[in-house]
Amino acid sequence: MTVLTVAQAVVRFLEAQHTERDGVERPFFAGCWGIFGHGNVAGVGQALLERDRSDDPSRLRFLHGRNEQSMVHAAVAYARQRDRLATMAVTSSVGPGATNMVTGAALATINRLPVLLLPGDTFATRVASPVLQELESLQQGDVSVNDIFRPVSVHFDRVNRPEQLASALLHATRILTDPAETGAVTLALPQDVQAEAHDFPDELFAKRIWHVARPVPQPAALDRAVAVIRSARRPLVVAGGGVTYSGANDALRVFAEATGIPVAESQAGKGALPYDHPQSVGAIGVTGTTAANALAAEADVVIGVGTRYSDFTTASRTVFEADGVRFVNLNVSAFDTHKHAAVSLVADAREGLAALTRALAGWTAEPAHTARATELAGEWEAIVQRAYDGEGAPPVAEGLAIQSQVIGAVNELSDPRDIVVCAAGSMPGDLHKLWRTRDRKGYHVEYGFSCMGYEIPGGLGVKLAALDEERDEGADPRDVFVLVGDGSYLMMSSELVTAVAEGIKLIVVLVQNHGYASIGALSESLGSQRFGTAYRYRTDTGLDGDKLPVDLAANAASLGADVLAVAGIEELRDAVHVAQKSARTTVIHVETDPLVPAPDSPAWWDVPVAEVSALRSTREARRTYDDHKTRQRDYLTPSSDSADLA
Repeated sequence: MTVLTVAQAVVRFLEAQHTERDGVERPFFAGCWGIFGHGNVAGVGQALLERDRSDDPSRLRFLHGRNEQSMVHAAVAYARQRDRLATMAVTSSVGPGATNMVTGAALATINRLPVLLLPGDTFATRVASPVLQELESLQQGDVSVNDIFRPVSVHFDRVNRPEQLASALLHATRILTDPAETGAVTLALPQDVQAEAHDFPDELFAKRIWHVARPVPQPAALDRAVAVIRSARRPLVVAGGGVTYSGANDALRVFAEATGIPVAESQAGKGALPYDHPQSVGAIGVTGTTAANALAAEADVVIGVGTRYSDFTTASRTVFEADGVRFVNLNVSAFDTHKHAAVSLVADAREGLAALTRALAGWTAEPAHTARATELAGEWEAIVQRAYDGEGAPPVAEGLAIQSQVIGAVNELSDPRDIVVCAAGSMPGDLHKLWRTRDRKGYHVEYGFSCMGYEIPGGLGVKLAALDEERDEGADPRDVFVLVGDGSYLMMSSELVTAVAEGIKLIVVLVQNHGYASIGALSESLGSQRFGTAYRYRTDTGLDGDKLPVDLAANAASLGADVLAVAGIEELRDAVHVAQKSARTTVIHVETDPLVPAPDSPAWWDVPVAEVSALRSTREARRTYDDHKTRQRDYLTPSSDSADLA
């Protein structure tokens, strides 16, 4: 038995947790992010200090963040880069420090990525209630602000007694390491309990290995899936993030080559195949390519692999248009396999694809279908190159660039193993369509929650993971390119300070277009005339004056980063070369014209338009909306109906 405080026991436990998959073992908790206040400084903060002062090589490293939400983003990005096999914990004080983490928790859970949140809580003993920052509920005496984590966490617990800690930690780690259940796990720690001493069993701190399984398909389910696929004439794979997290990229390539089935990609699944693979047709859905969406419209069987079918992937259930279209869904989570009345194939993506490949031996899609997919993909690649070159785009003012040119320059100058990070605004859609992904981990766009402000802390988490991969696995170095718009930058740029403090290099391409380009375009399409989407002075008629004199380059410099302010695409290219040679975080500031769009496919997104309006623009948009609604499908017909397979 060992006498420790509850907080000290938490830290010791986290240090002893490991994961294993395919014979490779690694520490599960790679560090703990923290900002200290009265709710955790004397508890978890003291425990981290003790370990920081020790010479134990397995001690949990401490990372000092500048914003609680961004700390969660960095931890989640780290977990994604490590394929969910390693993550970080995040500790905060009570009150606003805790509630600041709620957005990050939602992002983690929506994206099925593990993160352990340790918010401080009010006194379990209630001896001095109400304490500073305590919420007093008239209905429930045991409620604190931390209860807001319940709906956005896959698991929530409050440790009110030291005796509860062992079961709470073990249950939390089991969930975090389960690919089918993972997300944000919140353990609320009352500040008095954190500092309370207890005699803990030594076994709690013994090295513990969580074996991450690769479930194989159930034979009868595999037979049903194979029967549907064999009946297909125009099949299409939709690859999601589960392909990459499972390390199933090679298995997907073998499956595609053996069957001739083209592969489209969701945002999380981008990079499932290299962009230039003959069966790769690129992005699907609202931000999809003309190739993928044309094939989706004709597909009679859709094979979803590791995807949760968000509305952007399905174009709000309009992209799969064929009468009688059927679905086969391969996913480690049964919840996702049953979507769209699909034939359910619950399995690890790698194992499931290998089983399908074996079971389909000798069968291929019609050669004309495979050839057409390759042809359509080639046509789209020609469009991408023209967008990179700015060919056919309207002229822009001197010193401005076009966003597609910015993407093209970064893509062409980056190494194939480098990683692009983005999250919100118009950039993710353009990246989904245009970015040429050459490495399975080269594309990191958070689009499950599409959280403005994720980009810089997310890039920091990705870079930390890449550095750990270099150290632990002998991996080659990777640069991390953070592409962020001015709107997202203004939401959360504070972790530039952390990157500078930790000596961690990011290349941040800050695209200044003086407003919300994405929502501006959406507003215009909905008849709302880009209202409230530009950064302008207020006049007598509204926020329609001159541009605000915001100097984001100066702001980035004030946070300690090196800054290169450029005018036009050639200066951007020169700046990228400079940033690549530097060992420091560099921000490249470039202005773009927000009214020049990237090439697109005619996919739709269901955003309701006012049914009645005094504005002509809104009335016209409503007519367009009603027309699109007639094409929306329910996908309710059972895909395994034997009559359909005869």
